[in-house]
Amino acid sequence: MGKTISEKIFSEKSGKDVYANDFVIAKIDHIALQDGTAPLAIRRIKEIGKHIKNPKAIHFFIDHASPSPRKELSNDQKMIKNFAREVEADFHLPGDGIIHQVMVENYVSPGDLVIGADSHTCTCGALGSFSTGMGSTDVAIAMILGKTWFKVPETIRINLDGEFKKGVCSKDLALKIIETLGVGGANYKALEYHGPLVKRLNMDDRFTISNMAVECGAKTGIFESDNITKRFLKKMGRIRDFKVIKADKDASYSKEVFIDVDDLVPLVAKPHNLDKIVPVDDVAGVEVDQVFIGTCTNGRLSDLKNVAKILKGRKVKNGVRLIVAPASRYVYLNSLKLGYLEVIVKAGGLVLPPGCGPCVGIHQGVLADGEICLSTQNRNFKGRMGNPNASIYLASPITAAVSAIYGKITDPRDFLK
Repeated sequence: MGKTISEKIFSEKSGKDVYANDFVIAKIDHIALQDGTAPLAIRRIKEIGKHIKNPKAIHFFIDHASPSPRKELSNDQKMIKNFAREVEADFHLPGDGIIHQVMVENYVSPGDLVIGADSHTCTCGALGSFSTGMGSTDVAIAMILGKTWFKVPETIRINLDGEFKKGVCSKDLALKIIETLGVGGANYKALEYHGPLVKRLNMDDRFTISNMAVECGAKTGIFESDNITKRFLKKMGRIRDFKVIKADKDASYSKEVFIDVDDLVPLVAKPHNLDKIVPVDDVAGVEVDQVFIGTCTNGRLSDLKNVAKILKGRKVKNGVRLIVAPASRYVYLNSLKLGYLEVIVKAGGLVLPPGCGPCVGIHQGVLADGEICLSTQNRNFKGRMGNPNASIYLASPITAAVSAIYGKITDPRDFLK
């Protein structure tokens, strides 16, 4: 019987012939932790009193509070830095970028098994890896052993077809997939993306779609590796990391979903959950206080390119805060070189250092009572941006940029005409 990508990866990493619902102990290729989750994992390791198995496979990031706004967070970050030095693990300073973006740029390869103490570790599945988030204690045990247990998930096959219309992009498709499956509709499943549209999605598109797989409960969202994957790895100086990983033609899926984007429109997730996804026209006219473009979902180079194209020669609406955060140092430097950030600043935008920024509500963009933010992030629950008395709408960078100009949620197709 044929295998899905997940079944192939778990068979290789466990050294056994396994299928969905089998339990395995599998070797981990990469383990990633950030400043919000690493302290607990480090404390657990010290309590257990064991050495970690393979420090070269462990990557620490300071990205959630980057740079730190409070002494308590600064002390935690110092602890992470000291521990990483002590065990000779990889460590990324504030400004290097968001954990998931730096992992795909520098480390993760097709066929890898990756875990992270962050739910959006599934982003790395766009490279043909099985990547998933876990709790800090589970990650601590994996750091000690270099392996951990899994139940091999069943896989939902997502078949994608059609062409994006002007004003519609991969973020709208990610929201459409969640709307189709439902929040929690893919609990403990892997999503596997196929179909003619996949061949026309660049890596930034794929990262966005994989990133949001967890929002419908999925363990991961996986693309087959192909020439697009290969070109990305070559651009990042990692062509030797490429290998072909594909599902077998006779693989068994728990469910198949078909989505044609020909008729897809710009979508918006209303407060305070992702179970309220509607066409942008349904909320057009809602006035916004803040627009945030960035995060591990949409802070990539192509996102900032699209934003700069819209903002060039224009101004952000008076009274609206436009905050932009590149996802990594690589994105930041290239955005500077290509002039995207200059356009954003001239338009009235504020550019933050690479990192999570307002998304996690710790600093840099916390909302006031009653304020409304239109954001390109992946979650909009109460308090996500630091204030439970504020509201967050989610949309694509294209919709966000156009809305920043008008000061209200706006259908970008009207603007792009």
